Amino acid sequence: MAPFHIRKYQEGDHKRVLELFVSGMEGNIPATFHHMLTWLQTRLFLVGVPLAMLLVSGSWLLAVVCCSTLLLLLWLYARYPWKLHVAKCLQADMADITEHYLRRPGSCFWVADCGGQVGGIVAAQPVKTPPLGKKQLELFRLTVALEHRGEGIAKALIRTLLQFARDQGYHEVVLETSVIQQGALALYRAMGFQDIGMGFWYLTPRPMAISTIHLMYHISSPQESRF
Repeated sequence: MAPFHIRKYQEGDHKRVLELFVSGMEGNIPATFHHMLTWLQTRLFLVGVPLAMLLVSGSWLLAVVCCSTLLLLLWLYARYPWKLHVAKCLQADMADITEHYLRRPGSCFWVADCGGQVGGIVAAQPVKTPPLGKKQLELFRLTVALEHRGEGIAKALIRTLLQFARDQGYHEVVLETSVIQQGALALYRAMGFQDIGMGFWYLTPRPMAISTIHLMYHISSPQESRF
């Protein structure tokens, strides 16, 4: 396990941060594909259409080709939202991380420095319209390089963000993640985040939309944190 330390983002990190972000997001495509295969409507479609082709044509070859084509289309469907999400982010906050996260009050962007190379990232921005009387910070972009997973980097990044939230006087940290990202969900829950609601990823239209889970971490007061 290589040693690492958490620090704020620097301009020289930009290329590596983008590579890490893109690979992390696109790494969810296979899990999305397998998740979609578990849906009843997907199974009915994958069985029903080739079966209809077989009954009409009497050709097993056409039925197999039909099934293969449908699987390919499903793979492209699973791939599409992640590719679109990456493209949108690269044109928005990830295009100028310093401007979006380091120059704006109450925001920040951290990296895990693993021997001079960025091995993980996380970002935070204040929620624009929080509940009345609440000051909320939103967690974004948590990603750890595949070769550095299992080294405690994600936990260290989240702890750094939570401490930042506490120091900045936030009451809660919130985030939204998809049901596809089971490893991330387990980590958030283990670190004290609680489920507060569900939704659908806007990049995946119904009836084949991917569910998302909203989570929240309550920032304890200095007095509470002593116990």
